[in-house]
Amino acid sequence: MMTPLRIAVIIGSTREGRAGDRVTSWFTEQAARHDDLAVTVVDLTEYDFPASYPAEPTASIRAFVREVGRADAFVVVTPEYNHSFPAPLKQAIDYAYDEWQAKPVGFVSYGCRSTGRYAVDQLRTVFTALHAMTVREVVGIDLLGGEPTPQCTDELRRDASVLLDQLRWWGLALRDARAARPYVS
Repeated sequence: MMTPLRIAVIIGSTREGRAGDRVTSWFTEQAARHDDLAVTVVDLTEYDFPASYPAEPTASIRAFVREVGRADAFVVVTPEYNHSFPAPLKQAIDYAYDEWQAKPVGFVSYGCRSTGRYAVDQLRTVFTALHAMTVREVVGIDLLGGEPTPQCTDELRRDASVLLDQLRWWGLALRDARAARPYVS
């Protein structure tokens, strides 16, 4: 039997009252329908990151980097703030480097009217610079229509299924490739 693909679902918002918790909960319920996926939620609020980049990594930075290193693939759950993604998410992404390489990244984004598409566009650029592979499909949620619920639209469930299928394909292919030969950047 094949080892399940380890997916880290990263909650990219640290704001009090954020919708990210509920969006992540809905998405992980969708992912739980797949027996070949092992999903871990990585909540940035659980890490005490320093305000400025330290000369030596802190315990929180090392713990976050370990979580990134363990994962075979990622889903970043991100809001769109002012046509971009949150600063704490960028800070966290920058703490890891080699750990992102040759791994796929998918996105679940949310916002008002834009469904977070501007945040995803910018995150694609960041992850490309880190030698990660971003998958094409995105789950975009317009919060003006309400947050996703177990009774959400068929379209959102279908989007999540397609995203997970693409992430699974790339995750397995890249995991096998990394095992066959180390990635060189």
